[in-house]
Parts: sequence; structure tokens; C-alpha cells
Amino acid sequence: MKFLRNFFLTPRFFVALGAIVVLFVLGYFFSGIELIAIGAMLALFALTLLDVLLLYSRRSETLTALRLTPKRFSNGDENPIYISVQNPYSFAATVSVIDELPVQFQRRDFLYTLMLAAQSEKTFSYSVRPTERGEYHFGALNVFLSSPLGLVSRRFVTENNAMVPTYPSYLQMRKYELIAASSRLAEFGVKRIRRIGHTMEFERIKNYAIGDDIRTINWKATARRSDLMVNQFQDERSQPIYSLIDMGRVMKMPFEQMTLLDYAINTTLAISNIALKKQDRAGLIMFSNEIHAVVPAERKSGQLAKILETLYNQTTSFKESDFETLYIAVQRRAHQRGLLLLYTNFETLSSMRRQLKYLQRMAQKHLLVVVFFENTELRSLLSQNVDTLEQVYIKTIAQKFAFEKREIVLELGRYGIQSILTAPKDLSLKTVNKYLELKARGLI
Repeated sequence: MKFLRNFFLTPRFFVALGAIVVLFVLGYFFSGIELIAIGAMLALFALTLLDVLLLYSRRSETLTALRLTPKRFSNGDENPIYISVQNPYSFAATVSVIDELPVQFQRRDFLYTLMLAAQSEKTFSYSVRPTERGEYHFGALNVFLSSPLGLVSRRFVTENNAMVPTYPSYLQMRKYELIAASSRLAEFGVKRIRRIGHTMEFERIKNYAIGDDIRTINWKATARRSDLMVNQFQDERSQPIYSLIDMGRVMKMPFEQMTLLDYAINTTLAISNIALKKQDRAGLIMFSNEIHAVVPAERKSGQLAKILETLYNQTTSFKESDFETLYIAVQRRAHQRGLLLLYTNFETLSSMRRQLKYLQRMAQKHLLVVVFFENTELRSLLSQNVDTLEQVYIKTIAQKFAFEKREIVLELGRYGIQSILTAPKDLSLKTVNKYLELKARGLI
């Protein structure tokens, strides 16, 4: 029974068998061809038997195959997977590999064919692009081996089951970390802006020395010590940077197989890493109709790992987001003035105006940047030539939606709220650009 489960006839066998059937048909009309057909059929069965003996005569010879996966996948990125196959036979073989991929990829056509020399090993690779966070379970490796005759193939099944968790894009995080630290920012659209101001934070009280600014004299300390004492300050470097991620239904919209929520999560990981590298404190608040997760802004050694684990475990629903709840959470958690990066999506001007009072209140105490998304699917509609009345109607509606997005940017600007309107794929670049710009200008 095990022999039958792993025994397969190849397409070459059926092609040869089809040719013999044609010869038998021709033999019905032409004498002598029938004998050729009979000889060909006997030869085919003899070669098939020889092929079976080559593949199954030594049952101890077992082909080995091994799949090497990373410890975790990076969401939205190409992740390499390596498969190593070893040929135990004393003849060259054709090997076809079928990998049982996780159900999230919805791929049932994976097939990789290669030639293996006698008693040799070869490694090949392919890549997968996960588009949602969570656990990805691989099944077995099915390897079909054929001898040079190629009439029969023997299947070897390697129970190489594996589970690989998919985390927010740590590859993107490393990419933008290198960009932010390099001197080639302009090549990536990141602009260096001359610092036009600075803020100071208290360091210590010291004795007055000639040249010290008399405006920094600490009169209380001077009275106690009967000697001039001054406050010493240093440039304020550690600012709280909070990523506020909307997990409501507006963030479930998919673009290029990823939801807006996953784009925001990937960007949050990248900007948090850069903020920590820039000596700022990174924090996180995730909300919809309630607060789902809060990571206070800190600059500890394990802060990035804590943010990563929090982002990995978040799922969303189709509920309406409550910005009042967000405002209360910000008031309770963010006591010091800092940068708030709010990732949400406003499709219409009226939807933004419903939340404007809460945005204004947050902007009074903090530097608020509202990040929302351009509908890239409208671009193709706007670029099309119209010929019919229906096409004119559709294009007009598309122009209205695109215009409303720009109106939202202007409306937020009137109330002193900064904003980023971006295509989903450009979200990380534009957000990093904005953070570095605000940092360089001394606004945070």
C-alpha cells in the first residue's frame, strides 16, 4: 500500500502510451504497423519495469529534503525561504518539489523542478509576501524523483511542518533606520532643515562663573547659600512620541492586499525605532470604540520589543472609532508636551469635522500630526478618457472624492493642525520625513 501511495506515472509515460495507441489505430488501416505497435508497447512496459527497479530496488535509500524558514516573517515584505534537497541515488535525477504553503497565501500551484547529479545536494530559494499578521503554518514537503528514463516518479514526503509568526515589518524598520542615520536623506525624499530654535531642560544648579547668563540665576538657592547660584540647562533631547492608531472600520480598507491598519502598524514600528535612536521616548495608543492597548512613552532598552509585541497581537473590528475616548486617554497618559502621530482615515470633510473638536483639544497641548490616506484606486479613474455619459458621471464623482481629501488638509491647517495625506505605500517614508523635519526645526 505504501508503494502505491508513492508511485506515480509521469507525463512522459502517457505521451509514449498515446503514441502507441496511435500506432495501433494506424495498424488497423496499414499492415505491418500493428507489429511495430506491439513491439513499442512491450518496450514501454519493459522500460517502465526497469525504471521501477531503479527507484525502488534499494528501499534504504531515502531522499532528504529540508525547509529553512526565518524565525519570523516581516509583514508586507518579501521573505526568503530555502529548501535543500539531497539525491541519495547513484544516477542523476530530476526532482520536483511541492511545498505545502500556509493557507493565508492561497497558493496551490507551487512547483519547483531541478536536476540533481548523483549523490549530490542542491539548495534553492523562493520568497513569500505575507499581508497580515499572525501565525503561518507550513505543511509537508513533497518531493517527486525520477530517473533518467523519466517514466516513473517516486514520492518522498518530509514531515517538515513549521509555524512562522508574521510580525510588523521589521525589514522596513531597519531600512528607514539606515536612511535616517545616513547623510543621503535627500535621495529618499527626506529633507534636512536648518534648526531654527531649541528648547532647554534643567540639568543642575552650580556656582556662578564669569560668562554665565545672569538670567539663569536661581535666587532661592542664592539666598540659602549666600553665594550666586545659577541653573544649568542642556538641550532637551528626550520628547514623547506617541503613535495613535485608529483600529476602527475606516482602517480595514485594503490596498495592495494589505489593510490601512497594517500599513499604519508597519510605520509605527519604523518611526518608534527612529525616535528611540534620536533619544526620544516612543509610545503607543491603539483605539477604536475603546482603548485597546497603551504603551507609555519610554526610552528603556526593551521599549521597541514591547511595542513590537503589542502591535503583533492587535486585531480590529468594524466598529466606529470614538475620538473622545482617545482624547481622554491622551490627557491621562501624555502629561508632557510631545508629538502625536494620529493614523486614521477621513473620506469626507464632514467625517473629519465631526472629530475636529477633539483634534483641536489634543493640538492645544501637543504637536498633533494627522496622517490619513489617499485613495490610489481613484487615480486610474481620473486619468481615463471619457466617452459616455456614465463615464463622465463616474469620473466626476472620483474628482469630488479626491478634492475632498485636499480640502481636509486645508481645513486642518486652518486650525493649526499639521497633516500628511499619502498613498499607503508611501506612508513610512512621508512619516519619517515629517518627524525628521519637525525634529530639525525644533518643534519637538
